Amino acid sequence: MNELVLKVERQARELTGFVWPANASRLFLLLVVLALACAGPELRGLVFRSVSDAYLQVTVFVAGTLALIYFLEAGLRFDLGPAMARAQKLQAPFASFLGALPGCGGAIVVITQYTRGHVSFGSVVAVLIATMGDAAFLLIAREPMTGLMMMTIGFTVGTLSGWIVDAIHGQGFMRPSQRQGAIADKVFDDTGAPPKPTPIYNMFSRIWILLVVPAGILGLFVATQTDSDAFFGPLAEYQPTRWIGVTGGLLCLIMWATSKNANTHAYVAEDGSCNYPISERIIKDTNFVTGWVILGFLTYELGVYFSGSGIETWLKVWAPFVPLVAILVGFIPGCGPQIVVTSLYLAGAIPLSAQMANAISNDGDALFPAIAMAPRAALVATLYSAIPALIVGYGFYFLFE
Repeated sequence: MNELVLKVERQARELTGFVWPANASRLFLLLVVLALACAGPELRGLVFRSVSDAYLQVTVFVAGTLALIYFLEAGLRFDLGPAMARAQKLQAPFASFLGALPGCGGAIVVITQYTRGHVSFGSVVAVLIATMGDAAFLLIAREPMTGLMMMTIGFTVGTLSGWIVDAIHGQGFMRPSQRQGAIADKVFDDTGAPPKPTPIYNMFSRIWILLVVPAGILGLFVATQTDSDAFFGPLAEYQPTRWIGVTGGLLCLIMWATSKNANTHAYVAEDGSCNYPISERIIKDTNFVTGWVILGFLTYELGVYFSGSGIETWLKVWAPFVPLVAILVGFIPGCGPQIVVTSLYLAGAIPLSAQMANAISNDGDALFPAIAMAPRAALVATLYSAIPALIVGYGFYFLFE
């Protein structure tokens, strides 16, 4: 009987790739999400909304950014990390440029290079200050000139802040050793190579690739708050965009929870080569970010659900305190709260100074992988971003409002 049980267990492991306890924390998150979805209609709606938003507002853009960078590195035989390491004085402006791009993909790239030991802590501060996350899409769609101004301010303030931090602390401040943090999750087979994908994982990967491209198009409409369901004609009443987001988000979460390795960072060699194929790197690294983003979205939504108050209530304070509250909201990981702040600005409910302060202090979804891979650096960099946010936000408030 014992031999039969062991044989079944071994076959299941070969088929699914599940390893205990390496997958324990990721599997726990998956089980929590599924349990909440079964807890009742209200919580199920909250879970599905969080999963769908995470996929359509973050995952598809991260996948696009990583695909662009990984394919360029492979095609040009160029590794971004060592190149950034050599250009020390240009690290902060380049990090700010990536952060200023709409979405969180560029910021996540810089965070990844930091955990591999290629860029300075000042670059982390620069990219977190420069990024507006997915709120940038909404602002650009509604007020293009204001959006361009925010990107310019973010790039300028991020670059200056990164240079100042590096001048004070030095290039090596809080810099982890290469691949630190990812190495603990590294699993090899008997040959010393990364584990081969299982049949089920291969099937999921094909579905993942087929889904992410059309979902990316829908994500652009969602980011600009355009009714994407209208494009589905008579099916619009069934909210197809939402269900595509739920399907994609759950697929990413399941693949992340059951994979032997959470991401591929530990398998990147000094010369930039990686034992994983490009498609596998994109899928694994995107799923890694998605898992943390879903956790963040759920935490925020559950907090609002049980407390009964949201960001709109927090910002109903005496006018001089609105920029300060906007800065504090910026400390919340994820793009959801920041999109709410931008929506309130566009509706005329808060002043431009508050929007500026929030844009500088918020880190978008890039903070999730930063917390996962370098929690101490993520916390300190976030606190550092409050200083320029206070200066710019209140400077504009007292001079122009």
